[in-house]
Amino acid sequence: MAKTPKIAVLLAGCGHLDGAEVREAVLTLLAIDQQGASFQCIAPNALQYHVVNHVTGEPVPGAQRNILEESSRIARLGQCLDLAQARVQDFDALVMPGGYGVAKNHCSFALKGAEAEVRPDVADFVRGFFDAKKPVGAICIAPALVALTLHGHDHATLTLGNDAGCASAMQQLGQQHQNTPNAREIVIDETLKLITTPAYMFDDAKLSDVFTGIERCVAEVLKRI
Repeated sequence: MAKTPKIAVLLAGCGHLDGAEVREAVLTLLAIDQQGASFQCIAPNALQYHVVNHVTGEPVPGAQRNILEESSRIARLGQCLDLAQARVQDFDALVMPGGYGVAKNHCSFALKGAEAEVRPDVADFVRGFFDAKKPVGAICIAPALVALTLHGHDHATLTLGNDAGCASAMQQLGQQHQNTPNAREIVIDETLKLITTPAYMFDDAKLSDVFTGIERCVAEVLKRI
C-alpha cells in the first residue's frame, strides 16, 4: 500500500489581522484532505506580536495571546503540535497559510519589510524543508517569510499578487517576484519545489477564487513529493 503523504501546516495564530487567515488555513486543510494526504498543524508556543480587535481592526492595549493556543482554535483541541517538537524528517512537505500573523509573529515583515528578522525556530523549520529538497507551498503573505528565510542562500521565484511594495521588498531580498492577476493563480519554482499563490493578498478576492488557488497550490506540492 502506498504511503499517505504527511503535510506540515505551519500556523501563526487565529485571525487574519494578528494570526493565521482562518479561511486560508481551513481551505488548506480541506485541500490536503481532498487530495488524500494527511496534515499536522504546527505553531510556536510563544506570544503573538499583539492582539487585534477584529471588529474595529485596532490593537487591544495590554492584551496577550499565545500563538500555539490560538492556532489550536483552527486545528481543534490538542491537535496543534508545538513547533519545538516538530521535525522536518517526519513530514513530506510544508504548506503555510497566510494572515498578518505570518508577517508579525513568525517574522517582522509587516513592520520592517526587507529588513525583517525571522524567528530562529521558524527559520530553522522552514529552511529544513528546502535543505531536504522537500516541496513547500506558501499562501498569501507566507512567500515573504520564505524570501526572508532563503535570503543569502537561495534565489526563489514567487508571488505576492501584484503589490508593488511587496514586489520591491522581494527584489531587495534577491528573490524574483512574479505578478499575478488574481487569487486563482499559482507560481511554481521548479528548482526549489516552491509553489506560491496570492489568496487574500487581493483583499476583494472571492472565497471560491481563493480556494481555487490554494487547491492548485496544494495539488502541485503533492505532485512533487
